[in-house]
Amino acid sequence: MKQILLVILSALMLMGAGKDLRVLVMTPTPQMHCENCENKIKKNLRFEKGVVKIETSVPDQTVAVTYDPSKTDVKKLQAAMKKIGYDTKVVSDKPQPQPAKEKKKK
Repeated sequence: MKQILLVILSALMLMGAGKDLRVLVMTPTPQMHCENCENKIKKNLRFEKGVVKIETSVPDQTVAVTYDPSKTDVKKLQAAMKKIGYDTKVVSDKPQPQPAKEKKKK
């Protein structure tokens, strides 16, 4: 059983290791006012293909979506927001920063 779990975990790590993800930041109209607005967005966007992570901020009025550009694009994500009643304006669409690799000590 442990061997199977290790194989699955290793496969998942290898699959995610080489992906070039992007982070789309957009502002919704109408504005988000509460936790229910945030939950509505998160609940519906998570089903879009390629979406890896969704972060919302009511004070900043932003929705940040980390996605795989080989599976979806900005227009599809904006269309998904439109389906749930939000027009959006793109603030930025940048590659996800890669974590710095540690230098080997000599």
